[in-house]
Amino acid sequence: MRLALMIEGQEGVSWEQWVALARACERAGLEGLFRSDHYTSFLGEGRGALDAWSTVTALAAITERIHLGTLVSPATFRHPSLLARMVASASHISGGRVELGFGAGWNEDEHRRHGFAFPPAPERFAIFAEQLEIIRRSWGPEPFDLASEHYRLEGANPLPKPLGRVNLIVGGRGLPGTVGPAARFADEYNTAFATPEEVPRRRALIDEACAQAARPPLTLSLMANCVVGEDRAAVARRAAHVRELAGEDPLAAPGYAIEGTVDEVIERLRQFEQAGVERVMLRHLAVDDLDMIELIGREVLPRVR
Repeated sequence: MRLALMIEGQEGVSWEQWVALARACERAGLEGLFRSDHYTSFLGEGRGALDAWSTVTALAAITERIHLGTLVSPATFRHPSLLARMVASASHISGGRVELGFGAGWNEDEHRRHGFAFPPAPERFAIFAEQLEIIRRSWGPEPFDLASEHYRLEGANPLPKPLGRVNLIVGGRGLPGTVGPAARFADEYNTAFATPEEVPRRRALIDEACAQAARPPLTLSLMANCVVGEDRAAVARRAAHVRELAGEDPLAAPGYAIEGTVDEVIERLRQFEQAGVERVMLRHLAVDDLDMIELIGREVLPRVR
């Protein structure tokens, strides 16, 4: 089992906190640090949001080992040629440690506040699929033309190419609008808030789409709330801290969470692994709690990887 950290960057996370989180992840031995790509807080008004790809690129310059990326960037925010170049730039700055999580976009209020177009779901999924193809082909070795419903590219060959193959992650809940395009162009499928009982159904849908596309199965990863403590008292204390800071109860839906003592969390991760999950992005809401990151690296990671 591979473990990375996932941070809700739109909840007022400062640059100083990002630096501290990245360094904690490197010390702990976690595989990567991922962040949401949103501009509007979901947990309270008045919280700032540093731009996701500016943050990823800046962290790429001051880290040495961890992978960095978004989970996930909406297709509605940026032109695909622009996003492909942003990722390629971050790839060079990081030495090839950048990953792109990509989705169709979902929060209508956020789009309205920023003047981003928010077409009906069928059109958003069509745009997403077209963008996914453009991004993947932009990183390929050959120039290409593309004429689709929403985009027209002639002689596209953006340079420089990323360093190596960028891991392209599609986020979704197993619906055809994300699974089909993922099977054609992505490397990994990330699903969120699924129980170990639900994961095999989503895994089967993804595997079936890959078989129809005559390609090997995608990596399946999971994003889940995470609270780990040395004992039950520490778990309760950390959960209360999250409620105070984020206004959200990380254990409100325990079937979807990875929470408990070290032994309980390890058992939970093994349940997800048996269900078909290969990587977990641990959603860490109390960004000032670096001790929990160190606990995961010290006590959990050595027993699950």
